[in-house]
Amino acid sequence: MNALTDLDNFFTASSLMILTNSLRDKGWCVLDDFFSIELVNSLMNEANSLPDVVLQQAGVGRKLSHQVKLDTRRDCIFWIDGDTQARRDFLIVMGALKIILNRSLLLGLFDFEAHFARYYENGFYDKHFDAFVGESNRVLSTVLYLNDTWLSSDGGELVIFDEYDSERELIRVLPEKGRFVVFLSESFAHQVNASKACRHSIAGWFRVNATNGTVIDPDR
Repeated sequence: MNALTDLDNFFTASSLMILTNSLRDKGWCVLDDFFSIELVNSLMNEANSLPDVVLQQAGVGRKLSHQVKLDTRRDCIFWIDGDTQARRDFLIVMGALKIILNRSLLLGLFDFEAHFARYYENGFYDKHFDAFVGESNRVLSTVLYLNDTWLSSDGGELVIFDEYDSERELIRVLPEKGRFVVFLSESFAHQVNASKACRHSIAGWFRVNATNGTVIDPDR
């Protein structure tokens, strides 16, 4: 993939319109075929080829508050730093999307962080928010699914709950190949139901710069 010169090379106008309008109107969006099949296939191969030894047990919280809670979350992760061509391409595309979302929705997005996520059989993640109002710099959450075949009987759905009633389900999303989910991090509680098969995805977050005069914006 060439350096970022023309945003039209990365997304179709129709998919971008659906995404921006959905975020503006509802605060969330689910899209199939948003990314090129070539990029999805490359990322899927990367996810499948990651050896168990390089994965770390995911936890909750950031920096000093980070802790592993297996009764709340059972998935393993590998942070994406652009050290292969597929990962670099993905980060370029998400950087292009950041520019478009800032232009369209005036979100003030500053950077993007992401990791591969592997849910082994019986892996899950209880209901949670990716950010609490006023307490985090995460603005938009994203998920790209990297599963070649996935049956409804395999479970592992992402469940997004209503912004105003966190007990009411809005949608259940099967983790099918190439499916892309975006939602406001502070607004929507969500969970990952237990998987009956090994499940791969890339979870990411667009962030604002929370640095102030006394505190430096924390990394992951």
